[in-house]
Amino acid sequence: MKNIGLLQPYTLGNIGLKNRIVMAPMTRSRAISNIPNELMAEFYAQRAAAGLIITEGTSPSPNGLGYARIPGIFTGVQVEGWKKITTAVHAKGGKIFVQLMHTGRISHSANMIESAKIISSSAVKPAGQMWTDAQGLQDFPIPTAMTGEDINRTKQEYIIAAANAIKAGFDGLELHGANGYLLEQFLSPVSNIRNDAYAGSIENRCRFVLEVIEGAMEAIGKERVGLRLSPYGVASDMPHYPEIDSTYKYLVEQLNRLEILYIHVVDHSDMGAPEVPLEIKRVIRERFQGTIILSGGYTKERAERELQGGLADLIAFGRPFIGNPDLVERFANIWPVSKELDMATFYSPGEKGYTDYPKYTD
Repeated sequence: MKNIGLLQPYTLGNIGLKNRIVMAPMTRSRAISNIPNELMAEFYAQRAAAGLIITEGTSPSPNGLGYARIPGIFTGVQVEGWKKITTAVHAKGGKIFVQLMHTGRISHSANMIESAKIISSSAVKPAGQMWTDAQGLQDFPIPTAMTGEDINRTKQEYIIAAANAIKAGFDGLELHGANGYLLEQFLSPVSNIRNDAYAGSIENRCRFVLEVIEGAMEAIGKERVGLRLSPYGVASDMPHYPEIDSTYKYLVEQLNRLEILYIHVVDHSDMGAPEVPLEIKRVIRERFQGTIILSGGYTKERAERELQGGLADLIAFGRPFIGNPDLVERFANIWPVSKELDMATFYSPGEKGYTDYPKYTD
């Protein structure tokens, strides 16, 4: 066992982190008109004691704005909005990555601008509903299967978004390849039933993801690009399939070849989803030489066991950071971690349930 604690520093590529605590990406739906704002800057700055902050899912394209009030990073106004946030975090000594999240088929036209379209690897309708501010809950529509031109355009949008991330002052970016969004829609043979070079075999289903990664690396450097994965996840109607293990083994081998900065594995079993098997986490650890971040319902004690056992290099915390803006200080001083969360305000606009959670007082 290694003697590694959450509060010890870590070097992530060329970036020095003051501790091994990551603030996980969490959609909070405060970006009015899809533009990052001062309220969001306050929220992230309150939590800048984390070794690394990964932002909420941020769309690289008008086509990726599936949810109500999520931010984008494809316009100049959005880049300027994000500058306020990165400046606020850096002023407090923090490091921050933007998570690029294209929702693909997990979307509804009521949440998008008129010229946008709902696209996916194939025209496979997901089960479930989507909240819209204008029409309330609505069924997911059937997405449009991406043409070759759509694939090339979308890859270019990711590349431009990566460059915009650096213009906005981010230290790097995380590509969202989990939770049933566009990148995972290509990985799964359930959502990807194409008949071209992007479907069928494992190599073909991984092709789009790897090409997006390569494009982002060419734009900003491999030392600034990470990827989030959720093998065995079922979010956004992603059923299990027989080739899961083989798919992720191949993908991880390719990620290692590309020397991507990190792999972030999310496990939603604490929220009722199937557990990510320990074996697949070990496979990732064995086949990938870069940094591994694990997230999913961690306590401080369990997180430190994972670090000491060598399964992870960094641990991401999500919900604990919502109600504890001073989570790092609470860990450091062995203060109690509040579990009182107002779930009704998780995705509502405004400061209530967002920036008004108190710091610890004895």
